[in-house]
Amino acid sequence: MLLATRKSLYFVKFEVVPRVGRANMAGVYIAYPFCSQKCAFCNFASGPGLKKLEGDYQQALIAELALHPWEWTPETVYLGGGTPSRIEPVPLEAILAAVPGKPWQEATIEASPGTVTPERAAAWKQAGITRVSLGVQSFVHEEVRPLGRNHTPATVAGDVALLKQAGLEDLNIDLIAGLPRQNADSWSVSLDWVERLDAEHVSVYMLEIDEDSRLGREILAGGSRYGAAMTPDEGRTADLYEQAVERLAGMGLRRYEISNFARPGRESLHNLKYWRLAPYAGFGADAHSFDGRTRWSNVETAGEYVDRWRSGEPVVLERQPARPAEERFFVGLRLSEGISPTPQERSRFSEPIARFLDGGLMEERQGRLRLTGRGMMLSNEVFQEFLPG
Repeated sequence: MLLATRKSLYFVKFEVVPRVGRANMAGVYIAYPFCSQKCAFCNFASGPGLKKLEGDYQQALIAELALHPWEWTPETVYLGGGTPSRIEPVPLEAILAAVPGKPWQEATIEASPGTVTPERAAAWKQAGITRVSLGVQSFVHEEVRPLGRNHTPATVAGDVALLKQAGLEDLNIDLIAGLPRQNADSWSVSLDWVERLDAEHVSVYMLEIDEDSRLGREILAGGSRYGAAMTPDEGRTADLYEQAVERLAGMGLRRYEISNFARPGRESLHNLKYWRLAPYAGFGADAHSFDGRTRWSNVETAGEYVDRWRSGEPVVLERQPARPAEERFFVGLRLSEGISPTPQERSRFSEPIARFLDGGLMEERQGRLRLTGRGMMLSNEVFQEFLPG
């Protein structure tokens, strides 16, 4: 399954697309690629080897935010990583102070289990954070420990308690289906903990196997490190995902996007922007942006990002025209609500639409096209027909 892309921005005049509903307001993404350790399954441009750059990176972020010609007021903010929960309170306050619009409708920080303290939770609340996304991945210690994580269920439960005590009750729990050693029984343990903690939002991603992570390279090479030889195959991983869909539905967590489940009204307002093609501005290394007409990206690595800040050079690396008509199908069909095609879109995509309707991968209700449960499992097959040419 495809994961939502993390987005960003720099120095570019921002064109505002029409606002449609609460979740279509503009948002800001801030990339923080620093971690205490690099997890074997991680395929993001992040890691512990960047620590010597961390102070300068924070200053570069503040400078980029301060120099941006704001033509709109952001309503959501998302700090992703890496592990932004490791930012000390003073620089975190300074970074967020450079973003206009506080208090935002939603401001999320990603946190690794074990990084939450009473002092940090209070500082997050003070800085304007309203939502915390805990990167749990699995509640089974034997599954996460070989991959570079040391948390236990008690660690996560303690973090949740600290966050709620600080008034941060809007929480997400990230899980990964298809980790080495994972099976239906161990997966049930993780889902049991989700229910025990009364989570109101859960993200379930299927393990990505590619050359960008150590685990992915080991699996592709047929090796055994990190438990690679015990990784479930695609069929068993799909079964785990379906198991999660059923269990989470029983907890009142509705699947509103392929990988995201929430109680009504607790959906991620920021992430909905990506799937509804609302504008967003990103800041930091490997950040991407969208203004309704154009997509652009920052330089990929933290080192180059800091170097360009030091020399006064722009950090934008690539810019290309957006194709909203085609992208609307590609991203909009990820949502359970689907999309309402225009007459022109129905004509242009008449053949694949008819084929997927007949094949049971897509359905139509009151003029809206949406993926069926089977269609979500085979979403890549569907999306290929609507990729921008």
